[in-house]
Amino acid sequence: MAGEGVTASKGRARAGSAGGLKVERVWTTEGVHPYDEVTWERRDVVMTNWRDGSINFEQRGVEYPDFWSVNAANIVTTKYFRGAVGTPEREWSLKQLIDRVVKTYRAAGEQHGYFASPADAEIFEHELTWMLLHQVFSFNSPVWFNVGTSSPQQVSACFILSVDDSMDSILDWYKEEGLIFKGGSGSGVNLSRIRSSRELLSSGGTASGPVSFMRGADASAGTIKSGGATRRAAKMVILDVDHPDVEEFIETKAREEDKIRALRDAGFDMDLGGNDIVSVQYQNANNSVRVSDEFMRAVEEGGTFDLRGRLDGAVIDTIDAKGLFRKIAKAAWECADPGLQYDDTINDWHTTPETGRITASNPCSEYMHLDNSSCNLASLNLMKFLKADGGFEVEKFVRSVEFVITAMDISICFADFPTEKIGETTRAYRQLGIGYANLGALLMASGLPYDSEAGRSVAATITSLMNGVAYRRSAELAGVVGAYDGYARNAEGHKRVMRKHAAANDEIRPTGLVATEIAREATKQWQTGNKIGEKNGWRNSQASVLAPTGTIGLMMDCDTTGIEPDLALVKFKKLVGGGSMQIVNQTVPRALRSLGYPEEQVEAIVEFISEHGHVVDAPGLKPEHYPVFDCAMGERSIAPMGHVRMMAAVQPFISGAISKTVNMPESATIEDVEKIYFEGWKLGLKALAIYRDNCKVGQPLSAAKSNKATEAAPAEVEKAVEKVVEYRPVRKRLPKKRPSSTVSFSVGGAEGYLTASSYPDDGLGEVFLKMSKQGSTLAGVMDAFSVAISIGLQYGVPLETYVSKFTNMRFEPAGMTDDPDVRMAASVMDYIFRRLALDFLPYERRAELGIFTAQERAAQLRAEAEAEAAGVDLAGMAASAPVSAPVDATTTAPEPAAAPQVIESATQVGSSTELLEAVLGKAADAPLCFTCGTKMRPAGSCYVCEGCGSTSGCS
Repeated sequence: MAGEGVTASKGRARAGSAGGLKVERVWTTEGVHPYDEVTWERRDVVMTNWRDGSINFEQRGVEYPDFWSVNAANIVTTKYFRGAVGTPEREWSLKQLIDRVVKTYRAAGEQHGYFASPADAEIFEHELTWMLLHQVFSFNSPVWFNVGTSSPQQVSACFILSVDDSMDSILDWYKEEGLIFKGGSGSGVNLSRIRSSRELLSSGGTASGPVSFMRGADASAGTIKSGGATRRAAKMVILDVDHPDVEEFIETKAREEDKIRALRDAGFDMDLGGNDIVSVQYQNANNSVRVSDEFMRAVEEGGTFDLRGRLDGAVIDTIDAKGLFRKIAKAAWECADPGLQYDDTINDWHTTPETGRITASNPCSEYMHLDNSSCNLASLNLMKFLKADGGFEVEKFVRSVEFVITAMDISICFADFPTEKIGETTRAYRQLGIGYANLGALLMASGLPYDSEAGRSVAATITSLMNGVAYRRSAELAGVVGAYDGYARNAEGHKRVMRKHAAANDEIRPTGLVATEIAREATKQWQTGNKIGEKNGWRNSQASVLAPTGTIGLMMDCDTTGIEPDLALVKFKKLVGGGSMQIVNQTVPRALRSLGYPEEQVEAIVEFISEHGHVVDAPGLKPEHYPVFDCAMGERSIAPMGHVRMMAAVQPFISGAISKTVNMPESATIEDVEKIYFEGWKLGLKALAIYRDNCKVGQPLSAAKSNKATEAAPAEVEKAVEKVVEYRPVRKRLPKKRPSSTVSFSVGGAEGYLTASSYPDDGLGEVFLKMSKQGSTLAGVMDAFSVAISIGLQYGVPLETYVSKFTNMRFEPAGMTDDPDVRMAASVMDYIFRRLALDFLPYERRAELGIFTAQERAAQLRAEAEAEAAGVDLAGMAASAPVSAPVDATTTAPEPAAAPQVIESATQVGSSTELLEAVLGKAADAPLCFTCGTKMRPAGSCYVCEGCGSTSGCS
């Protein structure tokens, strides 16, 4: 097994006699600065637009270690480097970024008495630097954005607000939410204190109800988004199951989804971010119903349930519990909302019950604590602790958690907050959220199926160890700098929850040597930590969550995010020189070796996966090992209950909750959703959300679903110019029978058909365009436009004249298309004439217009890459990062070589999700990135773009 367990007093920073922490080295070498241990290189980061090749970001000569992937360097440069590009103030080296953050933490730690001596502070600084440099962990994005800059020192990514039953409070909610959205973060709120639409106002009228006030908040979020944000405002809205308006709340988004469908069919731009989507309400929030044990027992027993007024608690209505539960499941089946939050479970694990109940969560449901509070996050890269022999670096993991928790707590000492109420609560309760990424990769590399007792055993023991060390360190910090301000009032409640965590740890029945060793150390940590806590109290009311780890997961070159399994067995990879390729996940050969396969079999299996994208019938692979390679999507995807069981395995060892959406196949029934939601309650989860494939009609998810091939016209056609002997054009009519082709297309979610008819031997002569419903205004205008273009062509107007006039014309609908040759279009007109040019103009004329097929662009990129690489064999290189993005960056130095399991060039896809779509032949349910236009990949209950690091709402 991976090393000996550590005791409470050995191998860790500890409280010194001078009152501060004595810090010992773990990763660093005395007398050698972490920066001097690695090889640095200069790179050029150039991000380009997929559609027209224009540059939207450029910074040359940035400095990174040679083992950082192209993608990680690109994301950090574009997202986290501060200062205007092109000015002396602009950061240009990873050293500057890490120093800006770490030195701020060290200075604050010294100022507030965390360290026994300056030497201890220096070791702390070097250890944090080493871990960040080597991608062992990362702080959440606000730390990288703000710490050490002239901006407010906001370090938190998660916020919870509150709203009372008064207009002043409701308007404050709008304002506070807006301030959080403006800063790029998200928040959650429970509206259950607002009286229902079935209750009276003091004036005698009827109250509006919380759903009505949700409209104003939703419009506010949408307006701030359109005012400059590059992603949706992220928010969570919660209503208790006993609220009289709960049925209206449940059905709100499902009804709006019907509206989206009707408007989209009428030709309106209902794409996510489209011009017309703003007319649809409630699209900027995740909705969750807060259910009680009483309600769930009534569902189980087939009983009734009371809905109670907010003013006096009087029963307003009595409903059938199963019927209401059915409505929840039906709405979630239709549009993925609402999710469920299990109120009694949440508050049973609440450390500060005397201060107030936990009523809400952040948008992704992992942070759950007091109203008007915040939480700063950090995540460990679990793959950094996996030993070559399959063991786990227990001691290094323990000590790394200590460093990270200490740093996170220090940050609260100097942090700024969006509102004073949030600042007061956070400083008084000091909520932290340590977590991890790469669990799925760790399990696969270890030869363990994600959906297995052995896989869940390792996950549970690692999570318990992490949380036990975090709380033990928190108890030690309480002895150095004091317990959190609210501890005295909540001491008994806090100690009770610590005993619950320890008891849950004792119930783990580890499977295998690795899990056994980790469980043994976790038990020591809980016993020691609770003993210290009995004496000192704890510095933090909360220690851990499992967050999506979207952008920071890419920064750490993680294969998988948060608690998620791997997305697929093949991925999209960016190369030196700006090229790209598809590669087989590097965890696959490692897993095969862990399972005992000889090298020649490993190579054969990997080659099979490269061709087929899955392991079924791979040569020499035992069927009993197939589950090791099950992924979130693909030929063998993990069953929904497999995800739920994994969440249940780790939930007892998380202070907060888990950001994760359980994906269900399109064929899933309402009864299946009911079962998932019911089992989530039985298994002790705090929150659960589902997503049924293709249930959303308001997102651009169906582009690849039809998988219809676009029939191209002949590659070269002679120029059709009517020669005339008069001073007026002469119309050349098409014969009664003429060749034609029809192309179905989608631009920004608006679908249509283009039929192009040509002369038998002389080029394009007629165009018909069909969009929207027959008889609608848009359909009539398109018919008239088609006739006008067709007559012009028949009178001799060259096609290239139309192409030059109509390409780049901008109006809605616009955005991503389902055509691999024209990935993005500025308008329907822009798409149509680019498609016609590709089908009817020869290469030379198209080149003059800058219009190329995907294959032609690929050939150009390969030529450019070969020229820039100056003899470097790009096809034989696969850098250490597992996933990447569109062909949008270059670098001046090669990445370290890895096993070259390379599939043919993936020039027609821009992300791993799009690659998976190509392999499966159907669309993946994921939104498009607002920044670069490629399909994002799941990250917890959110999505992250592999190309630029943007997320759908979580930092």
